Amino acid sequence: MSSETDIHPFRLDMPGEAIADLRRRIAATRWPTRELVADRSQGVQLATIQELARYWATDYDWRRCEAKLNALPQFTTRVGGVDIHFIHVRSPHADALPLIITHGWPGSVIELLEVVSPLTDPTAHGGSAEDAFDLVLPSLPGYGCSGDPAEDGWDPARIARAWAELMHRLGYTRYVAQGGDQGAGVTDAMGRQAPAGLLGIHLNFLREALASASEMPVNSQEERAALAAINTFRTSGSAYFLEQATRPQTIGYALLDSPVALAAWMLDHDTDSYYKISRAFLAGQPAGNLTRDHVLDNITLYWLTGTGASAARLYWEGGQAAAAAAGQPRPEMKLPAGVTAFPGEIFRAPRSWAEKVYPHVIYFHEAARGGHFAAWEEPQLFSGEVRAGFRPLR
Repeated sequence: MSSETDIHPFRLDMPGEAIADLRRRIAATRWPTRELVADRSQGVQLATIQELARYWATDYDWRRCEAKLNALPQFTTRVGGVDIHFIHVRSPHADALPLIITHGWPGSVIELLEVVSPLTDPTAHGGSAEDAFDLVLPSLPGYGCSGDPAEDGWDPARIARAWAELMHRLGYTRYVAQGGDQGAGVTDAMGRQAPAGLLGIHLNFLREALASASEMPVNSQEERAALAAINTFRTSGSAYFLEQATRPQTIGYALLDSPVALAAWMLDHDTDSYYKISRAFLAGQPAGNLTRDHVLDNITLYWLTGTGASAARLYWEGGQAAAAAAGQPRPEMKLPAGVTAFPGEIFRAPRSWAEKVYPHVIYFHEAARGGHFAAWEEPQLFSGEVRAGFRPLR
């Protein structure tokens, strides 16, 4: 007899009819006229999304992605009434450090697949066995193959508690946590909750500074540049953020009805990644691992699982939690934290900002390449940053 805490093997097998329906819907797209500007200031450009749609409908092979996922150990377990999907890969090396990495939006576990081998088996990638991790990659509630919460309240803090329960359920008594984007919010919450066994955190996006930019120091040139980048994001790059934080259900109707609407919404995230993805489709020049197929793997997972609306609701949950906590002091961060700043990020966080947010910074580094989707775009570089960030805690 199964119980709430049981862990079940999982395998992905999407119906062929769902894939055929996807292609039919792409072919039936009603296209708007071309944007009136030469850049992305009016949104995703027509040439980019039409080429994406053409490739998606004619050349893209979902079964290749499905086979890649099914080659990894996947599981589900029920936490807090929600079925949580996760990938769990144990290292071949002794004394590997358990690590839970949380993806963000518009991402999924897809964006983390290329870091599995470098992190679990570093010797196969020029690294040291002493830097090996046992890796846990959960799908956020309402994302990918995880269940859709049937009630509100699944904000980053609640997900953080669910992740602590997941690691406990897997038998880990000491572990570390990493995240970017929404995953950075979850990982930050884990660090402030400090569940038993969590040793420290590492982030590739200083999300807390985005929310409290007015409190950050602006004395140096790099500090002023970071603040200017945040102001640019808020004034001309945060449409998706505002819509999902206030009306996720409204945009959800389009995201579940039109695959092209879903793709355009997911591409319109940040300037750096948008232009990189656009070049991959229009010029055949992918930035690192951001290839046409890998980008469509992620979008197709959203489409086939029907999670466009449920994923967007995480922004609403975060906004509701922030409003409820307004005026109250943030829980203290007592655990060690590491931060890597990537040059193509929405803003490049200076070390001073990391130290303003986290009292115990044990690692800070400015990476040479990569943007908001660092693990996806530069998996080897990202893996090296994660190894270095957690080395002091081994």
